[in-house]
Amino acid sequence: MDTQQNTALTRALAEVPGPLPTSGVIHIAIPHTDRFTIVGNHLAQHPDLSCTAVGIAVRIQSLPQGVEVGIKALAARCREGEKRVAAALRELEAFGYLQRIRDRLPSGRFITRTVFCNQPTALALVRSGPAAPQHPATPAPHPAPAQAPTPAPATAPATAPAPTPPPEPDMPALPPVPPPPLLAAHQAPRFVPLVPPPTAPKPPPAPLPQPDEPTPELDRAATALLSDLRRHAPQLTLSETDIRHLVPGVAAWLERATHPDTVRRTLTTDLPHPLRHPAKLLKHRLTALLPPLVPGAHDLAAPARPRITVTPFQTCDDCDRAFRSPTPGHCRDCREHREHRSEDARTAA
Repeated sequence: MDTQQNTALTRALAEVPGPLPTSGVIHIAIPHTDRFTIVGNHLAQHPDLSCTAVGIAVRIQSLPQGVEVGIKALAARCREGEKRVAAALRELEAFGYLQRIRDRLPSGRFITRTVFCNQPTALALVRSGPAAPQHPATPAPHPAPAQAPTPAPATAPATAPAPTPPPEPDMPALPPVPPPPLLAAHQAPRFVPLVPPPTAPKPPPAPLPQPDEPTPELDRAATALLSDLRRHAPQLTLSETDIRHLVPGVAAWLERATHPDTVRRTLTTDLPHPLRHPAKLLKHRLTALLPPLVPGAHDLAAPARPRITVTPFQTCDDCDRAFRSPTPGHCRDCREHREHRSEDARTAA
């Protein structure tokens, strides 16, 4: 049997830019849209870390905050045993990817926190950059300018221009650019957060549904239903302004042949505790859980099958051969033969 070819893989290879290499790996990079973790090449291609340590590091980096990453917890998640997991954690700790720090709680109890840094080199630069003063003796020259305006102007007012030359030889002795005190006092964070704060703007919320044909009956039924919710759930005590705002949404549900008990059950089931904004919750449920329109009778009817016209069989009048034709007559061969004979008769005439 021939080897089966993967057509999807063939199409993906055809879209790879540039000529394909004759040997080695070929990368088909499909962008991730969800459930992915960014891993730097400094970790994936680390020359001194074992593949087990790299895999354990990727597994820890993909876990959310607060998940246990001890030896027993990782051994339960991975196929490696506790000894290999412990060795991998020691490797990561030796190269700065994993750190264990002791922290004191407000109650006075000390706990050990496990911190994983995805870029230990960058964290080291952040720590060492602001804290390393280049001129340790720079704070001393600051009091020197206080001696520059000596009491000479008070004792000899006529010699006021004289004090201007003395400060000139002292100017080169001052540091050119003293380090700012704010940077020196700034403390680097213990670790860089794995997930950056969201920067993309959130999409606007969906508008409240509106009935296609508002009627006084729908408005009255929707108002009564919203006003009656507090008897079934005291948390849903609404003001008159909130009821007037939510009436179109309930009217849209009732217009779609939704029973009032169904609307009431949808709005009052599984309420959060505590419920801070009941009107916003009802608006969200009326918008997100809106049922579809009730299909009509013509929508539920089975589609008519297309009629297939079958050409019947006929028997040739000359050769008795069966052929398909809507009308009786002669077959194709007999028609051609009769045409040739008629042409020969015309030629002979």
